[in-house]
Amino acid sequence: MAETLSTIAADPKHLGAEIGFFAVLHSWGQNLLFHPHLHCVVPGGGISLDGTRWISCRPRFFLPVRVLSRLFRRLFLTYLEEAFDSGKLRFFSSLEALGDRQAFNCHLDPVRNSEWVVYAKPPFAGPQQVVDYVGRYTHRVAISNHRIVDIEGGEVKFTWRDYRDNNRQKTMTLSADQFIGRFLLHVLPSGFHRIRYYGFLANPHRKEKLEQCRQLLDMTPTRESSSDPATLEDYRDRYERLTGRSLRECPVCHRGHMIPVANLLGVDSSPVVQDTS
Repeated sequence: MAETLSTIAADPKHLGAEIGFFAVLHSWGQNLLFHPHLHCVVPGGGISLDGTRWISCRPRFFLPVRVLSRLFRRLFLTYLEEAFDSGKLRFFSSLEALGDRQAFNCHLDPVRNSEWVVYAKPPFAGPQQVVDYVGRYTHRVAISNHRIVDIEGGEVKFTWRDYRDNNRQKTMTLSADQFIGRFLLHVLPSGFHRIRYYGFLANPHRKEKLEQCRQLLDMTPTRESSSDPATLEDYRDRYERLTGRSLRECPVCHRGHMIPVANLLGVDSSPVVQDTS
């Protein structure tokens, strides 16, 4: 995905620029089944290949989706076959037969010539809406507590929204084993990063590249980029601006103010073991 976007964007026939973007992995649907996909947030332009100017994309058009889809298809299948040849792909249960090279090739044949769908769109309500939307998946688990209706008799009931049925809210009942199994589908392996950054947003040179972008766009430095600690936004103000909830007011009455009175020392809850010798 990252190679596809970067390659097509750098092509002078299309944008001819170095772009920057980040991708957030979202693996679940409303019914908790495994539905892995990426949300990519990409600025509408990039740094010219000689580094001297900012190149904006055309209004309401970023990159040709058909070109993106065909390059992504080729790269995806190439890397998949390399993983097979190196022994990194393992097949179990009903898929065990795919361990044979000929069976694996036959399994991939139908998708080699079919059109893969790439979907790109501008934010309907502005960039902040996109950031807020993607932010819901960055540090959340597959289901929140308020969607769980009941846990009783070895079964779990939870609400879900059926997008194929006019977005209706429904209730699903699963056995405890099924529910736990679906939930664990979305627990990432150790060391796996849900969010990744590419191009001029990549970690090694993000600070320098963003400063270059600001200069090319003739932007004034933001408060966050200032080196003066006095100009940095208070974390409580930022929290309230982003969430609409205050860390300063009482969460119950919403009138009184939260005032730190004392820090309570931790209590050692370890049981006392008496000497019986």
